[in-house]
Amino acid sequence: MKNAKLKAIIVISAGLLLLFTIFNMYISYVSIKGSTVRSIASQTLETAKSIADTMPVIIYEEFLENPEKGPEYEAIKRYLEDVRKKTGSLHVYTLLIDNPEVSRAMIAGLPPGAEEFPIGGICTVPEEQVKLAYNGKPFSTGLIQDPEYGEYLTAGAPIKNSEGATIGFLAIDISAEMIGSISSKVLKGSLSNLVFNGVFVLFLLAAFIFIQRWYQRELKNEVGETEYTYQAEFDSLLSSVRSLRHDYSNHIQVLHGLLKIESYDQALSYLTALSKEVHSIESIKLDTVNPGLGVLLETKRLLAQNYGIEARFSVSEDSFNLIKTTDLIKILSNLIDNAIEASLELPEEERKLSVSCTAGEGRYMFTVTNTGPCINSWDKEKIFESGFSTKKPEKGKTRGQGLFIVKQITSRYGGQVTLDSHHSVTSAKVVIPAAAGKSPAK
Repeated sequence: MKNAKLKAIIVISAGLLLLFTIFNMYISYVSIKGSTVRSIASQTLETAKSIADTMPVIIYEEFLENPEKGPEYEAIKRYLEDVRKKTGSLHVYTLLIDNPEVSRAMIAGLPPGAEEFPIGGICTVPEEQVKLAYNGKPFSTGLIQDPEYGEYLTAGAPIKNSEGATIGFLAIDISAEMIGSISSKVLKGSLSNLVFNGVFVLFLLAAFIFIQRWYQRELKNEVGETEYTYQAEFDSLLSSVRSLRHDYSNHIQVLHGLLKIESYDQALSYLTALSKEVHSIESIKLDTVNPGLGVLLETKRLLAQNYGIEARFSVSEDSFNLIKTTDLIKILSNLIDNAIEASLELPEEERKLSVSCTAGEGRYMFTVTNTGPCINSWDKEKIFESGFSTKKPEKGKTRGQGLFIVKQITSRYGGQVTLDSHHSVTSAKVVIPAAAGKSPAK
């Protein structure tokens, strides 16, 4: 199922990458083409201005006095055809603009074999550009779709006589094929950028998949670690409940036997003693600010009770939220388990356990004290090492990891753990700066 999902993610991502690349190429082409059109239009306009300035204006004025074919017409036509060849333009022609809506071609320089354009024939210059020309301003168009001459753009500059009066416009048409050719060359030149963009997107995709899988792996490890921690405490709680069930089953059997033989006074005395024992158990409140901590301490209290250990707990009204709950539980559960195990080596009346969790003065302090055998100075130096234990090895049970884990976690938070043991009392103290935060260095 996971492989199928991963495969689907990769296929979708690859499809999106391909779509993005195609879209990017299309946008790049449109952008390049638009830039090319604007650049060529600007260049063509400058060319039109230059041609208009060098045009034989006197001959053209004579033609305008009698706009018919004649020596003046032929002279201007030859001039325009020569200009067309030199500039590589599609058409070069003069315009008559006597109204703001329509322009008329007067003399045109056309490619060889092209049908001659009639004098005064209506042109395809858009009305917007005609208005500019009518006001004596130069103009350039976008691409014009012409059913007869194809696709082209037009630029025009005013033709002025010796007195500075505008007597017409010199117009140049540039074929869209030339624009497309230039755009293609520019696009090819930009191909390396497109390839780089594609590779970059592919890299981002790979990085995203890698980070996602890394995050899922870390999350899985974190969840597994948390589950293991709580499972261990849950097993301990179940063990305590089973022990209580066994004890009370024995109590019920004793009472049943006493009542059966009609030893009512002994049964009453037994119940009275049992009631006192129940009421003597000091229960820790589960409404601590940190629920996980409350459950842990209640579990350990129940475990201590089963072993006949006098246990006392003191917890500040603080959430201890600057430490991960799993880390807090690991620290305290290991310390308390060690303390309970050490207390069991004493007679029941000497077994004592004290747990203190305080917050203040910019630090958290966790202290676990128990009665039991003293730890010598040699063992104290090695007790926080992995695998070292003062207990006898037992088959199927791993020892020497509890205090090592406590030391490791405490160090990650920049804290300290100390151990003091004398006169059959051992005290383990963990101090963690409250400013350590919830993200210790790993």
